[in-house]
Amino acid sequence: MIVIVKPEASAAQLEQLLNRIRELGLTPMVSQGAERTVVGLIGDERLVSDGVLESLPAVEQVMPILKPYKLVSREFKKTDSIVEVRGIPFGGPEIQVIAGPCSVETAEQMRRAAAAVRAAGCRLMRGGAFKPRTSPYTFQGVGDEGLDFFREAADAYDLPIVTELMDVRKIDVFLEKRVDVIQIGTRNMQNFDLLKEVGRLNVPVILKRGMSATIKEWLMAAEYIAAHGNHRIIFAERGIRTFETQYRNVLDVTAIPVLKKETHLPVIVDPSHAGGKAALVAPLAKAAIAAGADGLLIESHPCPEEAWCDADQALSPEQLTQLMGELRRVAEAVGRTL
Repeated sequence: MIVIVKPEASAAQLEQLLNRIRELGLTPMVSQGAERTVVGLIGDERLVSDGVLESLPAVEQVMPILKPYKLVSREFKKTDSIVEVRGIPFGGPEIQVIAGPCSVETAEQMRRAAAAVRAAGCRLMRGGAFKPRTSPYTFQGVGDEGLDFFREAADAYDLPIVTELMDVRKIDVFLEKRVDVIQIGTRNMQNFDLLKEVGRLNVPVILKRGMSATIKEWLMAAEYIAAHGNHRIIFAERGIRTFETQYRNVLDVTAIPVLKKETHLPVIVDPSHAGGKAALVAPLAKAAIAAGADGLLIESHPCPEEAWCDADQALSPEQLTQLMGELRRVAEAVGRTL
């Protein structure tokens, strides 16, 4: 259920509405747009009898939300949401590119990687200090020390950092190291305890799609985060598992316009994990922008052939710079900037 607030309602009248919602045993979630303020009601809506809110001076209309995902739906907020990361917007006319290595390896590797990311024109940097791997015997990341390598290298080039959180026990470490964006990986998309905990943080979250998840399941996972107070959510399509074996995953380009219809939150794409091969990254990245993606997650490495993880899909610094030039032309063709 949502309450549409009258444009002329005063701050005191809005506070009266919020207090009344709390008295009814529900939690109000306020969304302030350019033209309208909307209040979402979280909890058992049966506690709200007909007419109990409509009589308040701030209320223009009370409407039910029919979608099972309430706060992330277009019904809750008609206009696109902008999620800012240190002043860098996701959503709107600008397309953002997050680039960097699959995994943090050494301090020197991260310094070289950060220099290449900045030189290519990317505004944020990715890197995994903790790596979920199919085999327990493969490289799992360098852990806490890797966050130090990452933070130091990125700070030298004023790059916000994006890294994956796998364990609720590491949240305090992530906050201490000033992680700018927490990534929830495909294997944890439905780790509901983890989603609840990041929902209690005031840190942007990139929520990757599960490898076999439907769009509805993906949206419901985002709802877990939003329902606990964090609305700074960015969806990331990274390819889904099908019967095809010629490439790593199938990039679901259709998911981009479908999500744009279903949610007000920004949508980005990871072409590196979708294709699994460096040669596939450029065409998939261009297709994503053409389909309306708000950003890209691209794997790059100072020396891809020496990468400790996912070497086949990493771009070299030269390839990343060339791709950024090509992507700018695609962005301009669809009326956006990169």
